[in-house]
Amino acid sequence: MFTFRKIVRVAPRLRHFSTQPRLKTFSIYRWDPDQAEKPTLQDYEVDLDSCGPMILDVLIKIKSEQDSTLTFRRSCREGICGSCAMNINGSNDLACLNSIDQDTDKPTKIYPLPHLAVIKDLVPDLTNFYEQYASVKPYLQKKDLSVKKTENLMSIEDRKSLDGLYDCVLCACCSTSCPSYWWNDDKYLGPAVLQQAYRWIIDSRDEERMSRLAFLNDEWKIGRCHSIMNCTTACPKGLNPGKSIAKIRAMIHHELH
Repeated sequence: MFTFRKIVRVAPRLRHFSTQPRLKTFSIYRWDPDQAEKPTLQDYEVDLDSCGPMILDVLIKIKSEQDSTLTFRRSCREGICGSCAMNINGSNDLACLNSIDQDTDKPTKIYPLPHLAVIKDLVPDLTNFYEQYASVKPYLQKKDLSVKKTENLMSIEDRKSLDGLYDCVLCACCSTSCPSYWWNDDKYLGPAVLQQAYRWIIDSRDEERMSRLAFLNDEWKIGRCHSIMNCTTACPKGLNPGKSIAKIRAMIHHELH
């Protein structure tokens, strides 16, 4: 025997949307080398209801609709290129991965990466950073180049050892959060570059492991790391450069001494 139930349809409640814009203030570091004025913070008001969810969306909206002179780097919008690294509310991060604080009563402050020369506005000078990166020879090295192979094979286990290393996008968030790098960036390689160095040191296909370790065996290149671990905290990709530096030190101790 079937039982029939009466279905009562209830009209959905109408949602009440505020007609008032949700304006939030963004205080952005401004400096133009072609002008004689000192650096300053410039305030912009943005309606959060007409903007995307990320800090990069805010910057693009401001540049498109309010101030075309605002200068910053950006490219992929996916946390892959590392171009939009900057200091947001006191922490280094990628603007494309940093969600907007929805508290409209609290302004968001945006600066370029700290302790680097500024080219303009939110664009830091990364020349020294990339020169240091090049110094660790971030590519496979073979001792006998006359031996030609179509592939450089590695085991599945060896490949897994590179997880958490090759993911680095060289955004410099970690290095520019490190006090040792702030004061010694002319000699200390910094966590980002040392992380990249470690990635090649443990690559089973590379044949210059010992020369790589010998290059880093220096009181400045790696010796200025004091294990503060700001680097690991700052990494927007969740990597651990502090751990990589510790492993390099252990290798130097066991293999070179």
